[in-house]
Amino acid sequence: MKKSWQQNSTRAFSAALAVGAFALTLLVTFSPARAETAVTLPHAIPEALTELRQQPALGATLNIRPGEQPLTEALVANYAKRQQELRSVSVTLAGPQAELTDDVLMGYISRGSVGEPHTALSAIASFTAPVPVSKNTVSSDILASYLENGYQPTEKRLATANAERECLAQAIYHEARGETASGQQAVANVIVNRARSGKFPGSLCGVIYQNANKGLYRCQFTFACDGRDDTPTERRAWANSQDLAQTIYKKFAIGKEIGAVPGKTLYYHTTAVRPSWANTFHQVAAVDSHIFYAPN
Repeated sequence: MKKSWQQNSTRAFSAALAVGAFALTLLVTFSPARAETAVTLPHAIPEALTELRQQPALGATLNIRPGEQPLTEALVANYAKRQQELRSVSVTLAGPQAELTDDVLMGYISRGSVGEPHTALSAIASFTAPVPVSKNTVSSDILASYLENGYQPTEKRLATANAERECLAQAIYHEARGETASGQQAVANVIVNRARSGKFPGSLCGVIYQNANKGLYRCQFTFACDGRDDTPTERRAWANSQDLAQTIYKKFAIGKEIGAVPGKTLYYHTTAVRPSWANTFHQVAAVDSHIFYAPN
């Protein structure tokens, strides 16, 4: 009896749930949509803006063809005018944009991407400097020629530069550390002139230590073959020599003139001596305790 009552109750409850679900479905289906679900479409593009956008990118009156239009003041002015016209058309609720003044235009330029050219200016500049098309391609012959004509790994180039500066600093220190800055520069200038002359070795170290392996006092610069220890002992003088050597070497490496003595000056001696060869050359300068000569 009790079991039968429970079964009847369950059946009645299930029927009630079914009726409720059906009623809810009808309510949702036939209820009107709420205002919040309405979709707002974008405003139509103003006709004035549509017409302006259909004009050529750099203005209707220039008729520019790539590679034929120089970048002139008129071209830049045309670009600025076009931007003003575009900005005068209101496409927002805020109304027309501010006038495109020189300051605003420069602001656009300065906000170009870091490391990247400004888009608008690049478009203009492309008419004056079209990218050239290279006719050469990398080949085994080109690579072989590159290797044969002075290629050096970066590590070797750095080692060479350091060695050149060291040699020059040694020469300045031993030959002219008691001289003024002008006197030291003049001595270094002669070494550079020799390396560039074609009459001596082509490197600074080569010039300074030329014939140093042939015995005592058979080289060009006495300190290089006098048999003594070349280690600098005067710290301040050595530091000054290193600083000057770095400056002089930088000019030598990029082909700039040193300017302390004329470029043809290849010889010098101290005022304490008068070598016989001095009569065969032309004296061009006297700086501190050295006299400088160039070939006749």
